[in-house]
Amino acid sequence: MHIGVLASGSGTILAALLEADLPITCVVVDRPCQAVERAAAAGVAVEVIERDSYGPSFDRVAFTHRVVDALAGHGVDLVAMAGFGTILEKSIHDAYPGRIVNTHPALLPDFKGWHAVDDALAAGVTVTGCTVHYATLEVDDGPILAQESVAVLSDDTSASLHERIKEVERRLYPAVLAQIVANEQAVEPQEEL
Repeated sequence: MHIGVLASGSGTILAALLEADLPITCVVVDRPCQAVERAAAAGVAVEVIERDSYGPSFDRVAFTHRVVDALAGHGVDLVAMAGFGTILEKSIHDAYPGRIVNTHPALLPDFKGWHAVDDALAAGVTVTGCTVHYATLEVDDGPILAQESVAVLSDDTSASLHERIKEVERRLYPAVLAQIVANEQAVEPQEEL
């Protein structure tokens, strides 16, 4: 099984995936970022598919096709989203049905979307956490694979809470992906009749 990782930021979750010795064959980023350096240092191929617009002129369908083509070019079987900053269109779900995994910094179904940590703080919850789930076309709505709670402290800022959530993600996400890989490799091919 070959894993392709989609990343956009500092690459700390990517680093945890790389350290877990998962079969990562490529990293795709949508902007220049530290994830590129982390992947390159690990000897993993990097594809930079730079997003050309953040406004109404952005062609999300064409961008998604470019991402799918990059993943396919590296023989990817499973896609791991690691802080990828662009929502992708249906064609990636068609190419990898039930084979896209995401980590989210909240206990889904609560606090979906990009601002989950800020939303948890604004809601005044005492517990949040992280969720590893299969990604679907509906953002942060796919089947949950694993969750772990993180306490919200009285003096938490968005940065301090997010860092504690990332500490859990960096442990939980690689473990879930390793289990998917192990289960996939344990399946015997069916004989032709």
